[in-house]
Order: sequence, then structure tokens, then C-alpha cells
Amino acid sequence: MLNFLLWCILLVICWPIAIFALILYPLVWLLLLPFRIVGIAVDGVLNFIWAIFTLPGRLVRKIA
Repeated sequence: MLNFLLWCILLVICWPIAIFALILYPLVWLLLLPFRIVGIAVDGVLNFIWAIFTLPGRLVRKIA
């Protein structure tokens, strides 16, 4: 909602830049999409490695 309000203010102040931003936003989103996918994958791998390293401690804590 805040982004929309900021865009409306920009539209009132300088409408060519607001229209350019409106056109450019989906293109930037598409360019950044692969980096988000890689970030999700790296986060999953790091969480998996963390789970493997902390598993013995959790098993000992569960037994004791």
C-alpha cells in the first residue's frame, strides 16, 4: 500500500518518471527472479546442513 501511495505522489510530481517506473518494475522483477530462486535453494541447503550438524545434539538431548 505504501508503494502505491509513493507512486501516486510521484505521479503527481513528475508523471513521466512514474510511467517509466510502472513499465520498468515488471522487467526488474523478471531479472531478479533467478536470484530469488537461487537464494531459496541456497537457504534450503544451508538449513539441511545445519540440521545434519545439530542432529546428534538433539538426539542426545532427547535421550537424556
